[in-house]
Amino acid sequence: MIRCALAVDVGGTKIEAALVSLDGEVAAGSRSREATGRGSTPSSLDAAVRAVIAHALAALPADAELIGVGIGSAGPVDRQAGKIFPVNMPLAHGYALADAVRTAASDVLGRDVHTVFGHDGGALALAESWLGATRDARASLSIVISTGVGGGFVVAGHYMPGASGNAGHLGQMRREGGLTLEEIASGPASAAWARSQGWTGSTGEDLARSAADGDQVARAAIERSARAVGQVLADAATLLDLDLIAVGGGFSRVSDDYIDLVQQALVASAAHDYSRAARVVRSGLGDEGPLIGAAAFVLR
Repeated sequence: MIRCALAVDVGGTKIEAALVSLDGEVAAGSRSREATGRGSTPSSLDAAVRAVIAHALAALPADAELIGVGIGSAGPVDRQAGKIFPVNMPLAHGYALADAVRTAASDVLGRDVHTVFGHDGGALALAESWLGATRDARASLSIVISTGVGGGFVVAGHYMPGASGNAGHLGQMRREGGLTLEEIASGPASAAWARSQGWTGSTGEDLARSAADGDQVARAAIERSARAVGQVLADAATLLDLDLIAVGGGFSRVSDDYIDLVQQALVASAAHDYSRAARVVRSGLGDEGPLIGAAAFVLR
């Protein structure tokens, strides 16, 4: 009998769902996404949740056993209450995501379903330590640089959610000038800074193309992002004695040397030899990492 979990990943630009097997494989044909954004409301999220879950469960084989549902969401989150308070979706503050997912899945299946909810950065960290780039680490951090910035920790093979489930929320750490890391280093923030310097593009993808074509402002925006990320990671490595840090998310691919730039900034900023020794590597799971991690809340 096939055994699997339903994974749901909620972020600032999209919500995705898919079936994930016991060995961490995303089932072909089960994955779909719906758009989110700053204007997302509880009612629009309800509709998106129902759509992606219906699509995923339509791919569930008749002889398969669904073990449960794992949910990873942009935060902050209230893990106990199953609610989200996402920075990038202010109209959805207090949205009862866990209940919405449980209800949508139960309506399709005709039965109640075991549901586990957590922060998406923690989901990614769990996935990377299970199947990705931090499998051999003693103390690791996995971080996403995309529309937002967030991460999670795994120590000695154990995911560390923190007291409320929000450990690893690095995007809200403040830097010089009072800005958060997310306000400096995310894709939208980097594009906005470049526009303030006279660049005429719009998105992180535009930045990548402009920098590759030799645009100095676009390149400066990329270096600014990587420097801020490296500095925050140096602080995290100093505090938590990390040996490995995996970096993923769409904006981390804005240039071929982005990971190298982050590593250089970490080494330059870290206070001690042990924190300077922390290695920065690219995420091993790519865009499937958050979904695999959401499933891992159930499977692991």
